[in-house]
Amino acid sequence: MQFDRPLALACGGLAAMAAALGIGRFVYTPILPAMLAALGWSKSDAGLVASANFLGYFLGALLAGHPFVAARPRSWLLAALAISAASTAGMAAPSNIASFATLRFIGGIASAFVIVCASTLVLERLALAGRGSLSAVHFAGVGVGIMISAVAVSAMLASGGGWRSLWIGSGSIALLAAIVAAWLIPAAGTVTAPPGLQARRSAKSSRLGAMVIAYGLFGFGYVITATFLVTIVRVSDEVRVLEPFVWVLFGLAAIPSVAVWTRLGEWIGIMNAYALACIIEAIGVAASVEWVTISGVCFSALLLGGTFMAITALGFMAARMLSAENPHQAFGRMTASFGVGQMVGPILAGFLSEQSGSFRAASLIAAAALIAAAALAIHASAITAVYEIEPTR
Repeated sequence: MQFDRPLALACGGLAAMAAALGIGRFVYTPILPAMLAALGWSKSDAGLVASANFLGYFLGALLAGHPFVAARPRSWLLAALAISAASTAGMAAPSNIASFATLRFIGGIASAFVIVCASTLVLERLALAGRGSLSAVHFAGVGVGIMISAVAVSAMLASGGGWRSLWIGSGSIALLAAIVAAWLIPAAGTVTAPPGLQARRSAKSSRLGAMVIAYGLFGFGYVITATFLVTIVRVSDEVRVLEPFVWVLFGLAAIPSVAVWTRLGEWIGIMNAYALACIIEAIGVAASVEWVTISGVCFSALLLGGTFMAITALGFMAARMLSAENPHQAFGRMTASFGVGQMVGPILAGFLSEQSGSFRAASLIAAAALIAAAALAIHASAITAVYEIEPTR
């Protein structure tokens, strides 16, 4: 049987995204309630630690977009995967806010390097191999990582594990995924896009700015619910029974979402699909605070899980399409913008929840940001259509 190199490459991307984002970034959400109970944190404390991760993500994105990283993306990817796994497991050691924030900050830098470098190594080669549809496998890694870590955290909690063991277990799983990624993602080769494709990219490069802003608004719009969903469930008597399951549901919805939304993007356009997904996610974000019942929370988890990684993928696909000859730099710009949005979100949510006693105000502001992101994507799509250049023959 012939070895399918593009599929192996996409699976390597899946493993990398699962390690550094699905686990390294998002496992904080299901572990957070146990930490709140054991350490006596306020919501502002939790938001501060979350935002330290996002500050690291932002700074990491700025660094990851530089030429010195683009020259050796695989080396930087492997280093970032190792640091992500170590900083995740290392969360078991400290007991003060400053140390937790420092570790999450380091993990945030690492996760930004992973998404930029892994996407550089995977997406462009898949497209040039004529297997662009396998990008869905690459981005599905975040949902896979979320689901695996959610199941692992629930199992460890059920067996009496404390919050420290949850971090050690999660870091161990991330390390295993990182090893798989290192095995499946080879060093970048020299590839040249067809001339017609290069012409289309050059014509569209000026439309990237609107998508960069839209991506930042998405980062702000999704992150409050994604960070505090399990906490929202825990503090409500009516839906507390969902605590062991809601993050698993979120992860399950994320796994097929990229494939579904990228197929839709082929029909209606990448940026139009991005806009539609942002609108649906806005509904899910609003539902998390306006419909706090078992049905409403499940509906919210499905909508958010079913769109957040798809929007990430569609944003990167749009960046690759709109960039001229340097998609790596475009990925860095998108990731930095996203980092700003997701850094502001938890701080605002923590402050407003302390003042009002709920996440309602912050979540509705986040939903409005997602609607604004949708409007910008539609605008970028309309401009791109005007400037579309036919491929050279």
